[in-house]
Amino acid sequence: MATDMLNQPMNFAAVSRVLVSVAAEVATGVQRAVVGSDNVRTARDNAWDAIQADRARAAARAETARAVAAMIATRPASRPRRARSLAV
Repeated sequence: MATDMLNQPMNFAAVSRVLVSVAAEVATGVQRAVVGSDNVRTARDNAWDAIQADRARAAARAETARAVAAMIATRPASRPRRARSLAV
């Protein structure tokens, strides 16, 4: 049975997985060589940056909402409209 497995050709999916795995290892090795092991980005770093960006957007939205509310509160009361005559 072991010889049957060795004689079977590799299918496309297996070859693709091997190539992607090798490419990922090469890319990681190049990144470590270029920026150093201490500066390699991780999923945790990416998640933290996304959280910080979300907080910054929320703060900007809140500031805009406060500014609009202040503008509305300080504008003079509008004059009542006069009814227009429909007669021509």
